[in-house]
Amino acid sequence: MRVDAQLLDAKIEASGLKTNFIIEKLGLSANGFYKKKNGQTPFRISEVYVLCDLLHIDDSEKAKIFFPKS
Repeated sequence: MRVDAQLLDAKIEASGLKTNFIIEKLGLSANGFYKKKNGQTPFRISEVYVLCDLLHIDDSEKAKIFFPKS
């Protein structure tokens, strides 16, 4: 699963939440999170749902971030 890391970073920044808080809520290590964000390993569907809930990402934004077109 490719991820639009720039859009995800923008949503994290806009949320005002600390990245470490988000990583903790996902149950990941920092290294694991960054690998997923940079497309080296895929996000699990459950992790996508947690991120969408935490960052108030709607379905339209979800598609742009987690399923970007080439």
